[in-house]
Amino acid sequence: MDKSKRLFFKSKRSFRKRLPPIQSGDKIDYKNMGLISRFISEQGKILSRRVNRLTLKQQRLITIAIKQARILSSLPFLNNEKQFEKSESTTRNTTALKKKKKK
Repeated sequence: MDKSKRLFFKSKRSFRKRLPPIQSGDKIDYKNMGLISRFISEQGKILSRRVNRLTLKQQRLITIAIKQARILSSLPFLNNEKQFEKSESTTRNTTALKKKKKK
């Protein structure tokens, strides 16, 4: 089949247009925690533009808003509370055992 004839064939894949994650009325601001929290992973990392499906300008504004919220302590830098609790309990046990052995 010629390449020129192949151009006129329409692909049979149907696709659904995805809605943008940020509507035109949404204000990207550090105070808007409901909006900001959608663009942060479980570990507290900022998700990439490809994952978020944002424009470059929107991603920059979201990043700035997240960083401002972190600085103002309305959003944690890290979200690893479970890991912190485990490491804290193990250090307590090991220091207690060392003290008992010395006596």
